[in-house]
Amino acid sequence: MYPRSFHYHRAASWQEAIAMLGQLGDGAKLLAGGQSLIPLLKLRFANPEHLVDLNFIAGTSFIREDTGTLRFGAMTRHSEIERSSLAMKIPVLHDCAAGIADVQVRNRGTIGGSLAEADPSGDWANALITLDTTVHCLGPKGARQIALKDFVTDAYTTTLAHDELVMEVSVKIPPAGSGGAYLAFKRTAPVYPSASVAVQFTMEGGACKNAAISLGCVGLTAIRASEAEAALRGTSLDDKAVAAAAEAARSAADPQPDMRGSADYKRQLVAALVKKAVAIAARRAAGEQIEGTHLYA
Repeated sequence: MYPRSFHYHRAASWQEAIAMLGQLGDGAKLLAGGQSLIPLLKLRFANPEHLVDLNFIAGTSFIREDTGTLRFGAMTRHSEIERSSLAMKIPVLHDCAAGIADVQVRNRGTIGGSLAEADPSGDWANALITLDTTVHCLGPKGARQIALKDFVTDAYTTTLAHDELVMEVSVKIPPAGSGGAYLAFKRTAPVYPSASVAVQFTMEGGACKNAAISLGCVGLTAIRASEAEAALRGTSLDDKAVAAAAEAARSAADPQPDMRGSADYKRQLVAALVKKAVAIAARRAAGEQIEGTHLYA
């Protein structure tokens, strides 16, 4: 199916894009990588009167390190992050970028567009919520910074105003002794995961000092499994602690049955993914350079 007709606008700067959104009103949508929007247009689930293209704005795709923080331009492609040596300093980011769909999607999709879309089945929000992540936004009233935990408020819903956009995403680099992993279970590479798990923690003196565990595709937003995190803190990540964390994560999941599996199946899947992700993250915290690969049916 072809999209309904719309007016195409090419922005030359962030400020021009914001001005266009204000002038064109609620009938306008931003086009970043288009990997979510274009399929919706073709199915006519989205029918904007205007598209404002961000792809020709200079200097919006970058990965930089700045005083212990990695900064990602909103238009940075998933594949750029996958290949970045800087992003490898936070392995959970590399895991996430490398596992998104297929190479065609990774070459077009953007980190800013993914977060702004707030798709419950998306990858970036789930991976980034386990880190100290800030979303830098720009609107007609100027710039503002929003912690990621406050940015996504519901399925397909963020705190962005209609005439506001994501300009940058910044992530603090975890301290020494930290490890993380992002795992997703899929039927095939191009489809959304049945469930995904992100784990990030820091080890100190042989014990887990802090922990963050997030669950994806099993709720309207990424779910921070606080009881699972508590089960790991202060432990050596022994089998008993990991099993307790996996069970707590299973209980925290709130999935809906669909073509990817029943609710109970997804809960069991979450528990298995937590165990595997913790094992990978623990080895990374100990200094091992190992790959974390997604799982396929």
